[in-house]
Amino acid sequence: MDTQTLKDCLADLDRDLLQRDAAVRLLLLGALAGEHVLLIGPPGTAKSELARRLHRVFAGASYFERLLTRFSVPEELFGPLSLKALEDDRYERLTDGFLPTAQVAFLDEVFKANSAILNALLTLLNEREFDNGAGRIAVPLITVVGATNEVPDDDALHAFYDRFALRVPVEPVTDSQFTALLQLPARLMQPQPRLSQAGLDALRIRAEMVALPPDVLALLVQARAICATREIAVSDRRWRKLVGLLQVQAASRGAVELNPWDLWLLPFVLAARPAQVVALQAGFMAQVAQAVPVDVQWLVRTAEAFEKQLEIEWSAPASASDDSAGKLALARAIAGPLAQDSEQGLVRLVSERALKRYSALHVATRVAQVDEARERAAAALQAVVSTGQAVMAQARGHLWLPPSWRDAIEAVHQDNAQRVGALLARLDDAREGFATLPVDPALAGDAPRPVPLPA
Repeated sequence: MDTQTLKDCLADLDRDLLQRDAAVRLLLLGALAGEHVLLIGPPGTAKSELARRLHRVFAGASYFERLLTRFSVPEELFGPLSLKALEDDRYERLTDGFLPTAQVAFLDEVFKANSAILNALLTLLNEREFDNGAGRIAVPLITVVGATNEVPDDDALHAFYDRFALRVPVEPVTDSQFTALLQLPARLMQPQPRLSQAGLDALRIRAEMVALPPDVLALLVQARAICATREIAVSDRRWRKLVGLLQVQAASRGAVELNPWDLWLLPFVLAARPAQVVALQAGFMAQVAQAVPVDVQWLVRTAEAFEKQLEIEWSAPASASDDSAGKLALARAIAGPLAQDSEQGLVRLVSERALKRYSALHVATRVAQVDEARERAAAALQAVVSTGQAVMAQARGHLWLPPSWRDAIEAVHQDNAQRVGALLARLDDAREGFATLPVDPALAGDAPRPVPLPA
């Protein structure tokens, strides 16, 4: 199994599905690792379509699908009783074509089943075995995809809920994709069978050799602390399942050790409820993707300080001995009522002469102080741009990172660069304003006090 095959599988699974790129990747990764996936969302959000597509990427895999209700009976999932076995006083089921012989299964409304079914499913999901009569048989199960409209609150269902290593919220498409939803083709293209059991076995063997480097271990320790702070209970078994999923993900992209970017799937393993996914995802965005708004308050206050000082100095009137008002009245009288165009020029000329004039030293000092701030701002912009470029190079190079996550990360880094760039432009405008202050060459005053700036 090579990376190109996985890319083709992901492309097949994601084709013509809107805003399902994360769910697609988690479904496939769960299957590769031999784990089960729970899709959580309202009806009509393509949960069954996702499961059926997953089945089709496995060559020759048998498939089983069933909608469960509180009236469902074991025969619907595990097969009818064998009449011939009953004649011999044996209680056995005919399992061909039912869940015990399936490799990929989809169980809709899985938590609505009764306790008899759930108890049998516990053993089948966790141990890949099924009790048929007096014997226990191994099942060829690759993965079970469960679906539910909501997370169960019943404590009796907690053990069964914990059997799903990946729990994936699935929501209706947003307004931005609504028109694209309406324009989808009536018949969607289906995936090509590209994966085999032999390929799965080889991948899982390689995954066992993938190492956990110190930086990834440190991030997992931080994740445990976040879970404790937010009162998210995570069993030891679930932490071990997380490591196994991470190792399979790394092995599938040809790596021999984990990468911090592999941790993008962490929220879908640790979160007990869909609402908790957001908080854990934010931790990944901050720690790994560095996709957080850059702190530019010092630069905002610096630009504001220069702009305020510039406004003060440009609006400062000339000395009292300069009769600007009288000169303006005289200019209007000379121009007369028919010389409106000339009046505008005269008014501007006299208004300029009414402004306070500064020494060349004053102007040079102000420009120099702005230049110093501009150097800091330019350095900040370069750092933001460099960080964004480095992060995006890593994000684009990761096989499993969902494109929607990559786009969100890129948007944050682009916004950071735009914000710092806009503030740098404001400093450029302030510099130009100080450089064009009215100057009186005859003045030789002292240098002005520096504009107070934030530390």
